[in-house]
Amino acid sequence: MDDSDGIDRSAAVARLSRLVETIESEVMPVPVRELWTYGDVALGLDPVSRLDVYLTKDLLFHGEGEREADFRESHGVEGVGKTVRAAWAEQFPEYVRANANGHVAPEKCLAAHLVDDDEPIHVEVCNASFEDNVTQRLRGATARGNYEQILDPRGVCLWAEGTRSETAFSKLQEGEFVFPTLGEALTMIGMDDDEAAEAADAMAAYRANQEGATVRGDVV
Repeated sequence: MDDSDGIDRSAAVARLSRLVETIESEVMPVPVRELWTYGDVALGLDPVSRLDVYLTKDLLFHGEGEREADFRESHGVEGVGKTVRAAWAEQFPEYVRANANGHVAPEKCLAAHLVDDDEPIHVEVCNASFEDNVTQRLRGATARGNYEQILDPRGVCLWAEGTRSETAFSKLQEGEFVFPTLGEALTMIGMDDDEAAEAADAMAAYRANQEGATVRGDVV
């Protein structure tokens, strides 16, 4: 995808479909429970400037900690077998990613597996559902005055618990979803009018400066 002029709407929806197919057919670094999209494509825009994807993941509570030393030696990272699946790292070593502390980062691993570096796609990864995290992020960003970290609440669930929503895909393709402006959407989840307008401007400016694939991970 070339992001110089945006992504053709049909191509953007097709890309979302392929993301779902990849999650369904391939081993993921962590269990993925939901896939949502939000922003331009949910609003029916054509072209789509950037594709926004939200993944709800599960934590690995029954990992393979005994494998961690093996991957520490072979990959130079901590946490494989605890934070991400050892079976995934063995099958897809090229997608193993770590944070600055050298510990494997599930959100970066998911993004590396699903998205090419030059694609104009932003991936949000969290253990909470999209709707729950919208509220959490709003509270945190408002308290810090860090409005660009607010999560756009105008989202569409395309896949959940192993089931693809053909209805959602069809409505997305046809641009049939109806959402308010970003400022109006923010007032609906608790902001006053002036703050919502300021936050919407900050979010738009931040988003306009992003290039290529980007990823953010949260734990709620």
